[in-house]
Amino acid sequence: MKLLFWLCFFGIGYTLIGYPLWLWMLAKIRSKPVLKHCPSCPQDLPCVSVIVVVRNEAGRIERRLANLLEQTYPPSHMQVIVVDDGSTDDTALRVQSWMDSHSGDPPFLLIRHTSSRGKAFGIDSAVERATGEILVFCDARQRFAKDTLLHLVLNFADPYVGCASGELVFETTEGSDIQVEMGSYWNFEKWVRRLESQTGSVVGATGAVYAVRKSLFSPIPVRTILDDVLIPMKAALQGYRIVFDSEARAYDVVSKDMQQEGRRKIRTLAGNWQMLVLEPNLAHPLKNPIWARFLSHKICRLLVPYWGICMAICALYIRDAVSILFLAAFSGMLGLSFAPVPERLSGSLVGKAVRMVRALIYLYAFAAIAPFRLLFSPKSLWSS
Repeated sequence: MKLLFWLCFFGIGYTLIGYPLWLWMLAKIRSKPVLKHCPSCPQDLPCVSVIVVVRNEAGRIERRLANLLEQTYPPSHMQVIVVDDGSTDDTALRVQSWMDSHSGDPPFLLIRHTSSRGKAFGIDSAVERATGEILVFCDARQRFAKDTLLHLVLNFADPYVGCASGELVFETTEGSDIQVEMGSYWNFEKWVRRLESQTGSVVGATGAVYAVRKSLFSPIPVRTILDDVLIPMKAALQGYRIVFDSEARAYDVVSKDMQQEGRRKIRTLAGNWQMLVLEPNLAHPLKNPIWARFLSHKICRLLVPYWGICMAICALYIRDAVSILFLAAFSGMLGLSFAPVPERLSGSLVGKAVRMVRALIYLYAFAAIAPFRLLFSPKSLWSS
């Protein structure tokens, strides 16, 4: 029991502290900069196809298209493809109306599916019609900074880069109960991704803003939950880098509460488990060049809640000083997940620390639930 207790302890310690620390040390001694290069003539930039798959986004799609039209990237080198995934509102009509009133450069293409087939099917159908050398993927909800496309594409001047991910920036959200928690967690996640990029490859991409060479794309299964992990990792399996560019920014809002965030996180975490089924080579050390990173960043995080539960069970059996201390700390952290933060402490360092701990507890609770949702209720994940 003691051996199992300590094995779980080191598993959690490596995942939360050891892996980021190793990346930080590696970045100090063996950095791998991306050879970004802006051509002297804008017309020398590669052609890009921007792909947006939408369903029932009538309230946002015109704003999204206007945002893409504002990009500093040469319009003559852009193609915008909107895939309507069986919307039941007037999304397609609004896109068509927009296209009719904005003919010229960049060219717009609307692909309509009469029934919902899912985002993965929409992506596959869009890539079949894409004319650009670089495929850029985004959603209707977010917006790009005006130079986001340019910064993304400049990474592909480096012949070893197969995929480039931008940075998702959370704007202040009025009425959100979890602004501090999610902001702190996301800042840590971006720090890890930045270190991964500086030392080689990131494991996956930010779904709201990423790009891949069309020559590296292959159709993804219809039931794929995380296109922003599978598509980049397919590039990594072919020996190319996945890089993170913090200058290519997309803006979003934080979930209003932990219930809404839970739906997003459970879907994402379940999608990480699904990767092992859809692409078994990801778990093969001889076939995946970034195998260690994939396990450390994606899979070990999924195991943390189970390791914690296992440690608690072992501690109840061992009952020595260390195990009793662990049980006290474990119980205290669980208690914090339900305890409200007093208003007078909400802005203090103590209040922020409490809310950060609470966010981690909820995150790993979602991680514990995720595989069961994937096994017993997969349709709810694909449709969310």
